[in-house]
Amino acid sequence: QVQLVESGGGLVQSGGSLRLSCVTSGAPLDDYLVLWFRQAPGRAREGVSCINAGNDSSTDSLEAVKGRFTVSRDNAKNTVYLQMNSLKSEDTAVYHCAALRSRRGLYCPLNPISYLYWGQGTQVTVSP
Repeated sequence: QVQLVESGGGLVQSGGSLRLSCVTSGAPLDDYLVLWFRQAPGRAREGVSCINAGNDSSTDSLEAVKGRFTVSRDNAKNTVYLQMNSLKSEDTAVYHCAALRSRRGLYCPLNPISYLYWGQGTQVTVSP
């Protein structure tokens, strides 16, 4: 079973940047797709950015964050990153990472329900 632990959240002003980290253990990271999703009060869980397994660098992102957020992975460090730039107050949420074991024909779903393993989350707060 894979475990995931997020870090890097905090309080930033609008327009600022944060880099979130998702450290995995218990299984090789390159066997898993990883999704960043977020949960804000009064709103449903929302997939943000995903990255494919292995050496496949393909990604997909929520339209609202394209051009601002970048997801990447370092399999040797068992870590997935989410670089968040030009943050807006609307980005305030608890950010989680989640893992899904790779299989043929599976490409980076943005629905958190598709992912079996979820981390506990890290709070991101963007002030005006």
